[in-house]
Parts: sequence; C-alpha cells; structure tokens
Amino acid sequence: MENRISFQFNGRYETIGEPSNNIEHVWFVCHGHGQLAKYFIKKFELLNDGKHLIVAPEGLYRYYLDGFTGRVGATWMTKEDRASDIQNYLTFLSSVYDQVKSKLKPDVKVTLLGFSQGAATVSRFATQTNVAFDRLVLWAGIFPPDLPPLESQRKLSDKECFLVYGLNDQYLTESRIQEQSDIAEQIQVTPKVLTFGGEHEMNDQIIQQISMTP
Repeated sequence: MENRISFQFNGRYETIGEPSNNIEHVWFVCHGHGQLAKYFIKKFELLNDGKHLIVAPEGLYRYYLDGFTGRVGATWMTKEDRASDIQNYLTFLSSVYDQVKSKLKPDVKVTLLGFSQGAATVSRFATQTNVAFDRLVLWAGIFPPDLPPLESQRKLSDKECFLVYGLNDQYLTESRIQEQSDIAEQIQVTPKVLTFGGEHEMNDQIIQQISMTP
C-alpha cells in the first residue's frame, strides 16, 4: 500500500544582481534536464547591469550524470510519481518568486524563461499558479501537452511569449515544433519565434534581443 507524507523541504536558487529599488527587470530562469543552477545562470551574466536581477531556481531532484560518482545534474521531474513532482516544484518556484519579489519594487517587469525541460516547467508555473509576470520565453523546449486549455488561455492572453531555438537543435525536431504549434493553437497563444544558427544551447545575441524588447 502506498502512503504519503508532507514535510518541510529545502531547495536552492542562484542569483545575479542584488535586490534593490534600482532593479527594473527580474528574470526567473529554469535550467534543463541534467544541469545545475550555478552553471546555467552564467549564461545570463551579460544582463548584469544593475537594472536586471537574474534568479535561477534549481530542480529539486539531483543525481549523478554518469554512474555513481562524478558530475551531478538536477531534474525537475521524471515519469515516476509525475503529478507529485510537478506540484512540489510549483510550490518551490512560488516560494522563490514570493521571496524575491518581496524585495523589489511592485512594478518590476518579470520574465519567465525555461530552457529545454525547463520550458515545460516554467509553462506550468506560468499557467498553474498565481505568479504575476509580463513575458514567457520557451527556449529549446515547448508547451507541455497537459496544460489546462482555458486556464492557460486566460493566463497567457495578455502576455508576451517567445519560442527560441537553434536551427541545428538535435532535440527540437520538426515534429516537436509542430506539436508546439498545435498546443499553442489549442490555448490560443501565438509566440514570437526567434532562431539562431546553433544547436541545443543558449545564445547571447538572442538573450540581449529579448532583454531589449519593450
């Protein structure tokens, strides 16, 4: 017989920048499968201008990337006990958001960005919690197929959405892009598509381009 228990859990997140009244933009960035926040956040160092605060929560589940020792990565969820993992990370992300936002001006502009597996993570965060945000960026990933259509449509209807990917991305195949289009049509969202000549990776020029979007 399966049993469950709730208990206090400790998670971590990385930041670039210091919370202050000078911060005009805060980016919450979710890494991909097998990454760690302390390395992923370095991709956003170019935004460290005193007006941006970058916040990178880390997936709650860490593991050895190869065997039983060596490099460690983190993941947001697996297929096992999936619904529970999703609810746990939504609670975690909401706690990080509330803690960070409490230190900033109320009118700070909020960008939610997810890379690869983090794209599904941040999509659920945007549509299945009460998080207030201005911009949603899915990078090398797509909307997950289990988004609630009506709630997602309501939460995203007035938001700026981007789909970003490298033209040589080995994971974002033509069928995956079509799946993204189908889900976006279902929830009545038309993301702006930005591409670059790269693979499954971040790109400085695109980050800068998004940051300069009014």
